[in-house]
Amino acid sequence: MAGISDAIDEARFLEGPSSSLTNLEVTMPIIGTLRSIWRYPIKSLAAVELRDVQLNEDGIPGDRAQALIVREGHARLNKPYRGKEHNLLHTTAAIERAQSFAAQAGVIVEPQSNQPHYFDCASISLIVDRWLEEASDLVGYRLEPLRFRPNLFANAAVEFNEAEGDLVGATLRIGTVELRVRKPIERCVTPTYDLTTGRSDPNILRAITQHRDTCLGIYCDVAKPGGLSIGDQITRQ
Repeated sequence: MAGISDAIDEARFLEGPSSSLTNLEVTMPIIGTLRSIWRYPIKSLAAVELRDVQLNEDGIPGDRAQALIVREGHARLNKPYRGKEHNLLHTTAAIERAQSFAAQAGVIVEPQSNQPHYFDCASISLIVDRWLEEASDLVGYRLEPLRFRPNLFANAAVEFNEAEGDLVGATLRIGTVELRVRKPIERCVTPTYDLTTGRSDPNILRAITQHRDTCLGIYCDVAKPGGLSIGDQITRQ
């Protein structure tokens, strides 16, 4: 019997470190589950939904890989023509259609792709549904995530209750990717535009400004390239 007991004790000793590591991994704070992935091939134009993607150090390949550059008729000469400059750009994925929208406003734009990405800030943007629900409650109706043009949209875990600012500096793991949170995303007029009609509801930006410090979502940098898929768990490392 002593031999059996000694063998059991030895087995427990040998599996101890592995068991401790497993427990550590299980107790990593859970943010939620990845629900949607979007790429925006042309800055400010319509999104393409993905089921999975391989991120490199610069973010999602092909994301904001082109932009419409102002050539005439607007103060942003030789700079990208953005959603905040026209309320219908997000309704189309076609360059010609977007050019016609701009032309109707007296602006001449042309596509350009002479740099890897046309980002406003960091390469990845992420929104958790709980934050979006807070904004929806403020305006009195459901706001769609695509109004805010995130790359990643997540369903929050039951225990998740952190605000955007609480995550600054944190490392998030999704699939084999690690993201480092840079800062909350300060919002402009673009999310006020209806996704279909382009009609603006100023109450959206007013509510976010008054109750959420003008922020919704977080900007992240890619700390470790890799793959992620819809359904992946998001943990805080």
